[in-house]
Amino acid sequence: MNIGISYDLKEALTSDKEQPEDAFEEYDSLETVEAIAKAIHDKGHAPVKLGGGREFLNHILKEKVDFVFNISEGRGNFRGREAQVPSVLEMLNVPYSGSDPQCLAVCLDKKLTKKIVTLEGIRTPRWQIIDGIRRDLDWKEIPFPAFIKPVWEGSSKGIRLNSLVYNPGHMQEIVSDLFDKYHQPVLIEEFIRGDEVTVGIVGNKNPEIVGIMRVVPRKNDTDFVYSLEIKRDYEKLVDYECPAKLDWKIIKAITEYSLKTFEILECRDFARLDYRISPDGTPYFLEINPLAGLNPRSSDLVIMANLVGIRYNDLIGSILEAALGRYPQCI
Repeated sequence: MNIGISYDLKEALTSDKEQPEDAFEEYDSLETVEAIAKAIHDKGHAPVKLGGGREFLNHILKEKVDFVFNISEGRGNFRGREAQVPSVLEMLNVPYSGSDPQCLAVCLDKKLTKKIVTLEGIRTPRWQIIDGIRRDLDWKEIPFPAFIKPVWEGSSKGIRLNSLVYNPGHMQEIVSDLFDKYHQPVLIEEFIRGDEVTVGIVGNKNPEIVGIMRVVPRKNDTDFVYSLEIKRDYEKLVDYECPAKLDWKIIKAITEYSLKTFEILECRDFARLDYRISPDGTPYFLEINPLAGLNPRSSDLVIMANLVGIRYNDLIGSILEAALGRYPQCI
């Protein structure tokens, strides 16, 4: 089977002075594309590199592919950008891996995601949104410390060490900076002191937990933030613990929350979810990424898979198998 790979490379894009320093953080490296291509080849298929943006549009019309393995983050600053490639593939009736356009658009928008999961009884930190028009909030009513981030970004874009604020003055400064750099609403979220945990899921009808991984800072810090600075230097700054050494009741709650969230948001094939665990053992859902990174060295989903004995090629193979299983013509 000819399997196309859709992706957006950091190297293919050009930055300018108007963009933030982390503008291309969510885009992939050639290392990731080559690793996925090898995994697809090792499964007996022929990988076809399609690229992203206009390059993808040209290639998908010219190349003969039976299926597309999609890791494209999309172009621009739109909250629906992750839905761009799947939308084109659906228009052309080309089967593909991963979640559909609606799921991707909803999950990238943290506000919509939180509203949906809250209605289903999943606990999330208290939060509110500030947009470019409504900035007249009573700052004193916001619980401190608070965490601030752009509302529709991924890969920790806009999440820095100074995103954790302790007073209204600092908060207003960071909010203003995020408005100027990312041109989108800002999420203000109650900061939950405690463990940072991330969860991987693969599958569809009966999705399985790949792992529940605790991110452990090497420096004792009660207000630890898994920020972009940390992720860029993770080998020196944190340890990863998978399976997470948490009480079985906490593990049970995280598992139930994760599978339920995956289902109600109608994710497909794979996803990764983030939580904070309060000192009393309550898991608080932060966000879900149905287009989780697949870098063979540094992506959290890959790291947790390695820690539980799942090789990279097998992880990619399980995602591919789950996706192909949704299309009878591909079996």
